[in-house]
Amino acid sequence: MEHDMPTQCSILSVDDDRDLRELLHEVISRMGFTSVTAADGVEALARLSENTFDIVITDINMPRMDGMELIRRIHGECRDVDVIAFTGYHNKYRYTDVIEAGASDFISKPFNVNELEAKINRIIRERTLREQLKRLSVRDGLTGLYNRRHFDESLRSEAVRASRQNYGLYLLIIDIDRFKEYNDQHGHQWGDEALKELAKIISLHIRKNVDSGYRYGGDEFAVIIPHANRQQALLVAERLRSRYGDCHLSPTTISIGMARLRGPAETIEENVQRLLRTADISLYRSKHNGGNQVCITEENADNAVPPSPTAAQTI
Repeated sequence: MEHDMPTQCSILSVDDDRDLRELLHEVISRMGFTSVTAADGVEALARLSENTFDIVITDINMPRMDGMELIRRIHGECRDVDVIAFTGYHNKYRYTDVIEAGASDFISKPFNVNELEAKINRIIRERTLREQLKRLSVRDGLTGLYNRRHFDESLRSEAVRASRQNYGLYLLIIDIDRFKEYNDQHGHQWGDEALKELAKIISLHIRKNVDSGYRYGGDEFAVIIPHANRQQALLVAERLRSRYGDCHLSPTTISIGMARLRGPAETIEENVQRLLRTADISLYRSKHNGGNQVCITEENADNAVPPSPTAAQTI
């Protein structure tokens, strides 16, 4: 997120003291930032699941879930969020303990408004710099799509959100059929043009600001489709397959393997790996059945649609 204007920064303040929460809300709002409050760590996690925040300012000593646990949860589940720890018990908690838990900074109570504003502005400057560096590091040089490294990070983040908020998340793995043959016939420069053409189709024909496209590696690509049901994801996949066919890059076509994320958030790493494996199995079956088709592998499915150039198969 860029911070050209202060109002683009959204801050969540967490404290069990109602008067202090209201004071923080007033001070942060006057600074020009978007301000939201929560009474403890449990409520803060609920707010984080519903909205996007740049910074969380949290007290340490709170009922139900203390600030140290909240910081650890944010560091593990919301890695793009910076945390400022905020406590009057500065003798009980060392600065290094709070930083090691995942916080970006530490303020002692009673707080100084100028100090608070300075620390917020420093974090915003650092976030802006990180975002600029990230934009340079996450793009594939040939196609302009996001690269494999960013795919790995994005898939995990999307899986965490989908599991927490209970919405559908689908993954497409896309492979260009007969790509080696095309390269042998026309040369690697033409092969690069085919890769760029597919990347362009992915960019133009997925849902803007919802889905995301990636160069997965070599002649394989990936699309992450959140907030979707099975039919919506199939429509995206079939649109990509059809549009690539319209390019007439014979003898190439594309095969697409599709899978849906399953399972609870507490087993997110296993679920992500299972999602990848299932998408790979679907892709293998699509290519094994002749290519130029979409295949989805789902639980409890015991029938397959006969393969055809336009079939979306369920295995």
